[in-house]
This record gives sequence, C-alpha cells and structure tokens, in this order.
Amino acid sequence: MVEKNCFGDVTKYDFTSLCEGLIRYLKLKATPIGMKRFHTVEQMQNIHRIRVPDVSQKLATDQIVAQCRWIGWTIGITQENLMGEQCGAVVGLYPRTKEWLSGKKMEGVWFGKLEDSAAHQAAMDCASYGDYKALAVSPLTSARIDNPDICLLYATPGQMITIVNGLQYAEYKKYSFAAVGESACADSWGRALATGEPSISIPCYAERKFGGVQDDELLIALPPSFLPKLVGGLEALHKNGLRYPIPNHGIQKSPLDSVEASYGN
Repeated sequence: MVEKNCFGDVTKYDFTSLCEGLIRYLKLKATPIGMKRFHTVEQMQNIHRIRVPDVSQKLATDQIVAQCRWIGWTIGITQENLMGEQCGAVVGLYPRTKEWLSGKKMEGVWFGKLEDSAAHQAAMDCASYGDYKALAVSPLTSARIDNPDICLLYATPGQMITIVNGLQYAEYKKYSFAAVGESACADSWGRALATGEPSISIPCYAERKFGGVQDDELLIALPPSFLPKLVGGLEALHKNGLRYPIPNHGIQKSPLDSVEASYGN
C-alpha cells in the first residue's frame, strides 16, 4: 500500500519510467529527487538505508538537497540537524515566531532597514508548521520514498521553459512565480509544499554557495501528480518537432521556413 503524501495522494507512480522520460526529453544533468515530511521521527528513520547526519554537524537544507541530487544519497533530518530557523521554517519544521518574522538577523546584511527585513520574512512562502517532525529527500528512482510530497527538478533556462511548455500542453494554465530574493527556497519547495502547485525559483546566493547550485540552473518544485502530465506534454511536443536542446535558427535568416514546418501554410 502506498503511503499518502501531504496532499492526500496515494497514487503509485512509476518514477523510473517518468524519470527516463524527463531525461530523454530534457537531457537533465542532475538527478530528479523527492522530498517528503513525516509526522514522526521514527517514520523517517524507517526508510531503507537512510542517512541521518550527526546533530553536531549543522547543515542547510540546500546541502541536504544537494547531497541527494549530486551524490544520490537518501537523507533524513529534523530541525536539530539544520543550521537555523530559516531552513526549518520553509519546510514547516520550525514555527514562524515573532522573532523570526522580525527579520533582525537579515537587517544590514540583505536589507538596509529592519522593516525591509520583516517584509521579506512575511513575504516568504512556508509550509504550515505543527504536523511534521522530520523530512527526507531521495532520488525518485530509488523507490525509498514511495510517494513524496514534492519533486525537485534542476534545469537550465532552456530546459525550464520546455518544462513549462510540457505542463501547458494539455489543460492550459498560466503559471505565475515569485522572487522573494534571499531564501529563494521559499519560492520553490516552500511554495510547492504550501500550495500544491508547480513553483519555479531563481536559486539564491545561499543555494549556490552552500547547495552547489550551478550558475545556469533554475529550480522547479511540484507534487508528483504533475509528472505524468509533464512527461506526456514533453512527448507530444517532441513529436511536433519542438525539442530540447532548442536549435538556433540564426539571427539574420527569415524564420518563415521554420515556422511553416511547425504551423503549416
């Protein structure tokens, strides 16, 4: 029996097939990964061959995600493993306290005034606090997390617009995304956990400095229920000749012959 995720989804997804499709149509470099929260620490610890960092080694959530997507590790954490409140609040492991909302720690660093720091904290999309005590990340194809809350895909801008096009191929919807600035994980996994919607972010300074995010990478977080729709859309676009990598037509040649190939006369 598949354990439901935070959105109540109990579907058994073929993540191996879905990831094969993502890699086939997008040429992704980094491993697609899943993130799931658990009501108890014991539930997280029962995952097969999970790595739990020593609590004396405080890490950023960015680093946990990076070890998963680059090295392929399955890692579990609680708030005790995290370097501070900011990381925990985004995923719902730490409450948005009055002190946290004040933004005092960012005053004079990322923002010139305390009111600007407070406005930033208030603007962050965070998962709700109180229901979950632990979190795990794992490669989607490892089958160690059978139904993650959200999936994380790192992609270049060209790959990312192709992902959006794939999501929009059937049952079109306009997607809107935010940029909170520093703490951009709130724009990706925080927003996706809070809303259940695909959420794209421009990874921030901390994600790049501590999380190994490459200079040309964007991030999309989305519940697994969107993956079949995405891969199906990518397949349809591929059949229509709209493929990644996107070939450069040339800046001085009329686009009419290329347009005719796609749209006809």
